[in-house]
Amino acid sequence: MSQRYAYLGPQGTFTEAALNSVPDSHGAERIPFATVPAALDALRRGDVDAAVVALENSVEGSVPTTLDELALGEPLQIVGEVHLPVSFALLVRPGTDFADIKTVASHPHAQPQCRRWLAEHVPDAEWRAATSNAEAAQHVADGHYDAALAGSFAAARYGLSILAEDIHDVADAVTRFVTLRRPCPPPEPTGMDRTTVVAFIGEDHPGALLEILNEFAIRGINLTLIQSRPTGAGLGSYLFWMDFEGHVADARVGEALMGLRRVCADVRFLGSYARADRVRPEVRRGTHDNDFTEAAAWLESVRTGRTPDAPPEARVRSVP
Repeated sequence: MSQRYAYLGPQGTFTEAALNSVPDSHGAERIPFATVPAALDALRRGDVDAAVVALENSVEGSVPTTLDELALGEPLQIVGEVHLPVSFALLVRPGTDFADIKTVASHPHAQPQCRRWLAEHVPDAEWRAATSNAEAAQHVADGHYDAALAGSFAAARYGLSILAEDIHDVADAVTRFVTLRRPCPPPEPTGMDRTTVVAFIGEDHPGALLEILNEFAIRGINLTLIQSRPTGAGLGSYLFWMDFEGHVADARVGEALMGLRRVCADVRFLGSYARADRVRPEVRRGTHDNDFTEAAAWLESVRTGRTPDAPPEARVRSVP
């Protein structure tokens, strides 16, 4: 049976383009959903086998809807990621010119990435929000709006013309998409991995965040993203979303997660998976797996009264 993938639709979204880059999605059934929560709920129910959603943009930052769904909704697990370069096109009905444009529609994350361009080229146009850029293109095709910011690949699908392309305020923008499945064993480590967790602070107190960060710092683990989000339990109640280098199978990562579990009210593990950028972390001296193994063996020897001599290179030289 072929795999079924959920994604933010309709057809012609950047999420669909990201799905095309997921290796095991070739030949899979692709099912569009109107919103990210709808796609994730379909995965939770078992209506689909996996889902691909946007998580982070290099210009606009994290996607709050995705973060909140994964942090607070029924658990799901990240098993992979895709980095997709994002550049927009201005799609219009055939025959439309710049002077004819009074409304421009897009996903809320697209408009800030093109704000200056829009102010320069269509200064009098009003912006309208859509649940996706492809939906914006559909609304233009239906005559509801004059133009849409979307991927150029959506033009042919909706019978629109490309009035301008390669639109952006910041060059080389990239959006990070993640592949999600229901909770399962993580993929095998590759040596170029990322782990994602959500930490919940039980009691707000001075140094609470520092306690969390110390669990990573003392084990030489580099955080690639940390962001606070409200839990919804009242003012002042926050969680911390964290991405960091390494795999849960790594000794340093495993110890850091145990440390988090001791100092936090709760920790949600969201997955260890291969990094899309293939960056290999620099593992500091004393934090390799064999360093933890040797330290554990030393402690056991101390506890059993069989303390070994220190290796010559580790002995402290006496000062003459």
